[in-house]
Amino acid sequence: MIDKYIKNELTRKRWKIFKKSKAAVFSSILLFLLVLATVVSPFIANSRPIIVKYHGSTYFPIFKDYNTEDLGITDSMDVDYRALKMENGDYALWPIIQWDPYESNAKVEYYPSPPSQENLFGTDDRGRDVFTRLLYGFKYSFVYAIAVWFISLSIGTLLGGIMGYYGGKVDFVGQRIVEVLSTVPQFFLLIILISIFSPSLFMLIAISCIFAWISISYYVRGEFLKNRNREFVEAAKSLGASDLKIIFKHILPNSLTPIITFAPFTIAAEIVGLAALDYLGFGLQVPTPSWGELLAQAQKNYTIAWWLAVYPSLALFTVLTLLNLIGQGVRDAMDPNMT
Repeated sequence: MIDKYIKNELTRKRWKIFKKSKAAVFSSILLFLLVLATVVSPFIANSRPIIVKYHGSTYFPIFKDYNTEDLGITDSMDVDYRALKMENGDYALWPIIQWDPYESNAKVEYYPSPPSQENLFGTDDRGRDVFTRLLYGFKYSFVYAIAVWFISLSIGTLLGGIMGYYGGKVDFVGQRIVEVLSTVPQFFLLIILISIFSPSLFMLIAISCIFAWISISYYVRGEFLKNRNREFVEAAKSLGASDLKIIFKHILPNSLTPIITFAPFTIAAEIVGLAALDYLGFGLQVPTPSWGELLAQAQKNYTIAWWLAVYPSLALFTVLTLLNLIGQGVRDAMDPNMT
């Protein structure tokens, strides 16, 4: 189905090779479904109904906050949709999981509580549903990983391309700067910077991108050094093309193989990186849903709450396995010996 939309012959060959890897195709589909699930997570797990018809009026609590006056409630200050007294013609359409990631289950006797019919994966040390926090937490992990990958890719491609294309003094000075930055203990410096600033998602992305571009710049620089003396580049120069046009129109499209090949592995590494920061307490601010924060709770309650270790670990294992299988399929498709 996708083949007919691919015009480039080489791209079509690579797509056919990728399709031959059933593990990579299955992993791509499953990862897409997981990403889709976390994007629409309010429709899957929420403490508010999707639609409520109450006393002849229709409400959409999942999209809008209503107060007691809107629903005609006079005996309470807060809207408790679970306690609404449904009469003839009234109904409520609830998500599959009726918990939001910040709500505690007051019905259980102690926290953390084991898996039950109400909380399929149990609760954490504050009584919040583990499944819901895993579902919502994947959104932050994936957004962080994609954002860091894209920004670092842009910076690394730009700087590595400039060093590789111009060579000489530009390459010499640029490589010395890169070598100095690569010797810095990056993870510890990230922790120091995060402890100084407020660790919001955007701040974490910005700080992580300070060093993430370095490895990408090595590969892009090598590709530009290899391709800058090719015939098509010499032909473009003879026709009077500018350096900017040669870099972005001629050399860059022919230097994307290592960038595309390493993308799934880089995204997987960033997901692990955020989980590690959250585990150490330097990641997303509490009470933001986080896989690493659940694992930190598991360490504190390892004798009584096995579910806090098992389910977040399984979530990490599943996503990382899917990304690695996709990466292997992409690597085979981009291999010039295969195409």
